[in-house]
Amino acid sequence: MIANRTLIGHKCNNVIKAYAELAGVSLREAFDIYYKSNLYKEISGGISDMHCRSDGYLAEELVLELSRIKGAQNEQYL
Repeated sequence: MIANRTLIGHKCNNVIKAYAELAGVSLREAFDIYYKSNLYKEISGGISDMHCRSDGYLAEELVLELSRIKGAQNEQYL
């Protein structure tokens, strides 16, 4: 299924807001993090119909993605 670009835009906005609340960061920081993430690529690319999932779920997925990245970076220094 190919999502409407307007729908994707609204989904991105809602996920950024949900992530900012969940992570306790500013909207600006959440914006930067989100648009550099793999999650953004999946949503904007229509992969796995990620845009159909709830905003809260996607915000939690972003937290998990960031924790995996930090974990991988820490392993480099061991």
